Amino acid sequence: MKKQPKTSLGKRGALGISTGANAVINVIMVLISLSCLLPILLIYVSSFTAESAIRAHGFSLFPKEWSLSAYQMLFEESLAQIVVSYRNTAVLTVVGTVLSLFIMTMYAYAISRQVFAARKALTFFAYFTMLFSGGLVPSYIVNTTIFGLRDNMLVLLLPSLVGAYNIIVLRTFFSSADNTPIIEAAKVDGASEFRIYGQIILPISKPALATIGLFTAIAYFSKWFEVMLYIDSKSKWTIQYMLQRVMQDIQYLRANPDLLMSEEGAEMLANLPNESAKMALTVLTMTPVLAFYPYFQKYFVKGLTLGAVKG
Repeated sequence: MKKQPKTSLGKRGALGISTGANAVINVIMVLISLSCLLPILLIYVSSFTAESAIRAHGFSLFPKEWSLSAYQMLFEESLAQIVVSYRNTAVLTVVGTVLSLFIMTMYAYAISRQVFAARKALTFFAYFTMLFSGGLVPSYIVNTTIFGLRDNMLVLLLPSLVGAYNIIVLRTFFSSADNTPIIEAAKVDGASEFRIYGQIILPISKPALATIGLFTAIAYFSKWFEVMLYIDSKSKWTIQYMLQRVMQDIQYLRANPDLLMSEEGAEMLANLPNESAKMALTVLTMTPVLAFYPYFQKYFVKGLTLGAVKG
C-alpha cells in the first residue's frame, strides 16, 4: 500500500494554527465566556443574600449570610399580582410575536419578489417610516382619542406589530436566498402564492424568523413604559411594570419620614430588603428570557450572519 503523502500542515489545523496555540485560544474563549456569566451569577446569588450582609460586605459570590427575605416579601405581598402580570406578559409576548412575524414576513416576501408590481412603492414606504417619528404626544392623542385604546391591552399589542427595520432584514434574507427555481417548480405544480409562502418560504427561513422573533419577543416582554402611559387597571399590568411599582413602593417606604420617626417603623425599615429585593426583581424579569434562549440559539447564530460575505 502506498503511504499517504504528508501534508504541509503537519501538526497545524485547517486554519494554520498549531495545536498549542489552538489550546490557548480555547482557554481564553472559555475564560471570556465565564466572565460574561459572572454578572448573571452574581445577580442570582445576591438575590438570596441577607440585606444586612450586603450592607456590611457588599455584593459577593460567596455571601456571609443567606436569606430568602427578598422573595418572601415579594411573594407574600404580591404573589397574586405577580401571577396575573406574568399571564398578561406571556399572552402579549406570544400573540404579539406570532402576529408580528406573520405580517412582517408577508410584507418582506412580497417586496423581495421581482415580479411584484408594487415592490418599489412598498419598499419606499417601509424606508420612509424609519426617517420620521410622530412623537410621544401625537401618539398618545391618536391612541386614546381616535382609537379609544386607553386602558386597553391592544394599545400594547398593535403599535409594535410592524417594524420597518425588521422588514428590511427579512427582505434582505428572502432576496439573498435564491429560491426562484423552487418557486417556479411549485407554480408549475399548481401551488398558489400563499401556499408557496407557507409551505416553502417559511420553513427554509427559520434562522431569520428565529432572530427577528427573539428581538420582537423581548420587546413585547419588556414593555412597561406603555403600561405606565395607557393602562390603569392592575389586572392589565405587565410583569415589568408590576415589578417596577414594587420597587417604587419599597423606595417610598424607606423615604417615609413618619416611619423613620417611630421605633417600630425604624425597625421595620432596617429589616426591609432593598438591594436584595432589586436583585430578586431582576431574577424574576430575566429568568424567562434565559430559559427560552437556548431553544433558539442555533437559529439565532445563523440569523446573525444574514447577508454576510463568504470568503
